[in-house]
Amino acid sequence: MTAAMQTAQEIRVQVAGGEVVLLKGGSGDPLVIVHHDIGTHGWLRFEQALAERFTVHLPDMPGYGKSKRPEWARNVRDIVAELSLLLDTLGLRDVALVGLGYGGWLAAEMATMGQTRYRSLALVNPMGILPREGEILDQFLVSQEDYIKTGFHDLGRFADLFTEEASTDQLVAWDICREMTTRVGWKPYMFNRALPFLLENVTLPTLVVHSRENRIVPISTAEQYVETMPNARLEVIDNVGHFAELEQPDRVAQLVIKHAAGK
Repeated sequence: MTAAMQTAQEIRVQVAGGEVVLLKGGSGDPLVIVHHDIGTHGWLRFEQALAERFTVHLPDMPGYGKSKRPEWARNVRDIVAELSLLLDTLGLRDVALVGLGYGGWLAAEMATMGQTRYRSLALVNPMGILPREGEILDQFLVSQEDYIKTGFHDLGRFADLFTEEASTDQLVAWDICREMTTRVGWKPYMFNRALPFLLENVTLPTLVVHSRENRIVPISTAEQYVETMPNARLEVIDNVGHFAELEQPDRVAQLVIKHAAGK
């Protein structure tokens, strides 16, 4: 992890009365990653693969990681508004937007607030829509570490990243993310009833990736995204869990690169 981190620059940006911290690396057209509810884990293989084709921006969302918690934020759209202001402050346009899990929900909301800023949208195992079949796993019923392990199909990859038992510092970092998620995404849990209606007018080229072995978000949510959005398609991948970009980073990165490059 340390060697990979050297390829990215840490930037601090003042937004909405607070500070957002992001990593920036690579070259080419801008690409922004909106992370999972478990936060970011540095500049890893997924980000590096994308940075070979794009200038990648990986912010810690407000209240997550190193970014300051906005005490005024009480719902997901508050966080989305601050992320949109972040892109304004950075002067980013024609952005390839990538959302991961919970971040997929936020990325979809960002598109509804101003799709002309973006060139494409990629949602990997997104939350945000109430599934018509099954349910989104309630992470507050289990420990944070068990929740994350549930998101891996291959627990060997979890151990590679975090060791078989995560460190105390890592557990604390995950708990901070969980606390912020509770503030903005708990009631209703991990979805917005208005989102499907708003997405009907989002015409961005959209790729929805769903992991067949996903035990956190059912496939019906991904299918509903595709059914709702007029220019969306579904790619189902096998032998990988909810945190697909951590478990199989090269595979997911290639799907995103191909889509964002318009191929």
